[in-house]
Amino acid sequence: MGHPADQPSVRIHESHRKQARSLEPDLIRWRRHLHQNPELSFEEQETSRFVTERLAEIPGMEISHPAATSVVGVLKGARSGRILAIRADMDALPITEENEVPFRSARPGAMHACGHDGHTAMLLAAARAFGDLRKEWPGEIRFLFQHAEELFPGGGEEMVQAGVMDGVDAVIGTHLWAHVPAGRIAVTYGPMMAAPDVFHIRITGRGGHAARPQSSVDVIVLASQVVQNFQMLVSRETDPLDSLVVSVTQFHAGTAHNVLPGTVELNGTVRTFNAELRKRIPERMEAILAGLASAHRASYEFRYDRGYRPVINHEGVNRVVEASAVALFGAKAVDFDQRNMGGEDFSAFQEKAPGAFFYVGAGKPGAETVYPHHHARFTIDESALINGVEMFLTAGRHLLEEGF
Repeated sequence: MGHPADQPSVRIHESHRKQARSLEPDLIRWRRHLHQNPELSFEEQETSRFVTERLAEIPGMEISHPAATSVVGVLKGARSGRILAIRADMDALPITEENEVPFRSARPGAMHACGHDGHTAMLLAAARAFGDLRKEWPGEIRFLFQHAEELFPGGGEEMVQAGVMDGVDAVIGTHLWAHVPAGRIAVTYGPMMAAPDVFHIRITGRGGHAARPQSSVDVIVLASQVVQNFQMLVSRETDPLDSLVVSVTQFHAGTAHNVLPGTVELNGTVRTFNAELRKRIPERMEAILAGLASAHRASYEFRYDRGYRPVINHEGVNRVVEASAVALFGAKAVDFDQRNMGGEDFSAFQEKAPGAFFYVGAGKPGAETVYPHHHARFTIDESALINGVEMFLTAGRHLLEEGF
């Protein structure tokens, strides 16, 4: 739930709102251009060039490329003051689009199936609006256009190490969210998105003829027991009030119907919010592996890679976000506690400054089917884009002028 009693008084600046609305045709055009020309993580050369060209059209904008294909635009207001960072991600996914729209992906095997095209377009429009009205606000804004959100180790940490967050007082970011209808804003206090860790397992037994299993060590049966036992970690070893996901997403073994393979490979992900749980789960996974392998005369290799930190919103900055949403769209348009087990490296920026991440509803109202993020038919309601821009402008202006 929200904190209406603690909400700051956020003022809507009509000059910003009017400026944003005037940019809506450009906003949609930019999003469609980016959608049609997706680039995968760490390969966003053309996207970076497009963003740089748009930022260069804004008087007073200082542009740099601190890491790989990222872009940072810095704009200074009428007088000195606080430093605000606003972040958008730019990369696409390795998916072939199945939507039939005039601006569908022109690159087979690459698609903006998560809304990053919209995020980039919204931040470009916000930068343009802040630039047009820079005599009205104090301080400094850093517009962070991040590469490689979708592929660990991610671009966020790389940008932070390059110094883009040095001296920043607050950071905000958003994600278009198809599971919430357009016209609504979702605000989550505290933990919002999980730490997405990855595991890799190789089990070695003894292959042989499928008709003589007694002469082999059957790694398929053994690996199946591993998968089942991992689920016990969730259902029988973890407090039901804690959040934990253990998913085996790849199971590779065998070459023929009459051959018992000698090895099997399992890969998957673990999602947590709790730091102690995050530490304990890989230890328990390996204990299960060791016990089963020993019992069945097999050996194993286990690698566990820690992914992004969980996204945990700062309460003060989040109150500004909530108050901005209420001021812009009314209390009835604000949803709460949309936390989920997805991962996001916005958390890298939150390690350096108080930050809040929020969802802009982008689902098409009345749609019979809402295709999930990362689906080949994922789409957004483009009317949501201007809502994201207005949130950046309103929350951003308050954080610059009043803090949190």
